[in-house]
Amino acid sequence: MEEMRRIAYETVLRACGFASLAIFCVMIGLSFLPRSAFQAGGFLSILMTLILVLKAWEARTKDHRRTEMWLYLPKENRPPQASAQRTVSMVMRETYLLFASWTAVISIVMWSIALIFSVIGL
Repeated sequence: MEEMRRIAYETVLRACGFASLAIFCVMIGLSFLPRSAFQAGGFLSILMTLILVLKAWEARTKDHRRTEMWLYLPKENRPPQASAQRTVSMVMRETYLLFASWTAVISIVMWSIALIFSVIGL
């Protein structure tokens, strides 16, 4: 089970890393307007949070054999076929929701920074 959690964590982390890179690039592009940069970062982070929540909802019914985690999981560490769907769904759902909570916090921080810039007039 721990091997499954580790692989699920790595696959979702990689996807979130690429999304974060895109958000960072947008923010750098708007760096001449700090408030707008953080507003865009906050909005895009909330969008990523919503996508992760949708992926967590979808994980309940997605075929476990079609997940990236299942492909990376060594055959000897795979759960028995009878319980594999339920186990993989649960692990993926927990992982997506964990990352969704982290991105929600990041979004709140970015919106707070945008508010501070707005208050000080930048």
